[in-house]
Amino acid sequence: QVQLVESGGGLVQAGGSLRLSCAASGRTFNRYDMGWFRQAPGKEREFVAAIRWSSGSTTYAESVKDRFTISRDGARNSVYLQMNSLEPEDTAVHYCAASRRPIVGVPTAYDYWGQGTQVTVAS
Repeated sequence: QVQLVESGGGLVQAGGSLRLSCAASGRTFNRYDMGWFRQAPGKEREFVAAIRWSSGSTTYAESVKDRFTISRDGARNSVYLQMNSLEPEDTAVHYCAASRRPIVGVPTAYDYWGQGTQVTVAS
């Protein structure tokens, strides 16, 4: 079993900040990539940010590139998403995911998913 648990979501005003955390537990596997996705009501799940576990290289959606930062902590087996300058358009359930394949940002390529944490940005 592999478990991903997100935390850190909440309600903030536009322009505010939140840091999401994703704690991974369970069996060890060949993990290539960790990512954050988000899904608003009635919308498809969309890519937000990803980090290559081995190298730490990062990839961001254009909409968040200058505002969000993804990072990982090997000792805690966790990945984080620092979100600054939040906008109402960022409102969504945010999911942490892990992929065994070196394919970035495609939801179907990810093998494990957390339960999600709600981010609501008020204007």
